[in-house]
Amino acid sequence: MISIVCVYNNKRLLETSLLKSMESQKLSYELILLDNTHKKFNSAAMALNHGVKNAKGNYLMFIHQDYDLESNVWLSKVEKLLDGLDNMGVAGVAGKYNRNLISNIKTGTPPTLAGPIQIDKPVKVQTLDECLFIIPKKVFEEIQLDEEVCDNWHLYAADYCLSAKKAGYDVYVLPLGGYHESPGYSFSSDQYYSTLKKLVKKHKHDYDWIFTSTGSWSTKYPLFLQIFYQKIYYFLRLDKIKF
Repeated sequence: MISIVCVYNNKRLLETSLLKSMESQKLSYELILLDNTHKKFNSAAMALNHGVKNAKGNYLMFIHQDYDLESNVWLSKVEKLLDGLDNMGVAGVAGKYNRNLISNIKTGTPPTLAGPIQIDKPVKVQTLDECLFIIPKKVFEEIQLDEEVCDNWHLYAADYCLSAKKAGYDVYVLPLGGYHESPGYSFSSDQYYSTLKKLVKKHKHDYDWIFTSTGSWSTKYPLFLQIFYQKIYYFLRLDKIKF
């Protein structure tokens, strides 16, 4: 069984996106909803670690409130895929092993493919996007989400993937679709860069590069210069989109 864990701060969005797509699923599941409309939790890692304490599923699926599975057999397909993966530490629907994002999902308005590479079988990657990722319960009992490094709402899946790989597990992107309403931009958030700095510090001795869905970061070159150029690129991209 899959335990689906979602922390939300917008009940309307939760109901019209995630919950609506869950109602028609053919496979039974456990749903764990964490209400953060009153800011009970300071971070995603804190909320999700709390949410899975009494989870009953063999797999823990962490998902955003604005994600639509778009298929009534989505859970059936994902469980079959997960059962067939060797040494799986984490699996998701969007991720990177180099600078190119691998994903079959669509994001934003109007919906567009999240990345340039689509797949028809599971592919090993370095990190996953936070919109949807799945961890075997037995792995999560060994490694929890890092509430100190990820003390806000950014990069907690990326950090988990890097820790899981260091522990000897593999990270996979699954050939499954879906729709994530948010385009996932984080470059305007000071919290994103605060977490990024701690992420690089934590993993710099194990990885020369950290590839995330929101940027590719060298652990060998000054991070402040990389952030500076990334911000310039981001704002130029926004101008291009705007005009």
